[in-house]
Amino acid sequence: MASTLTRPRQGKVIAGVCAGLAQRFGWSVGLVRLLFVLSIIIPGSQVLVYIVLWIFMPKAAY
Repeated sequence: MASTLTRPRQGKVIAGVCAGLAQRFGWSVGLVRLLFVLSIIIPGSQVLVYIVLWIFMPKAAY
């Protein structure tokens, strides 16, 4: 499990938010992406949260 929340430079699909969350919590990247896609069908602000995380999550240093 990574100690900080960062967006990886490699292994990302759009912005790396799902990959960064998966690395931080030690989860499967595929599972996090699947959960995000499934959450889109539920009314709410998931896309807005994704965009905010995209803006505020720093890129990994390497």
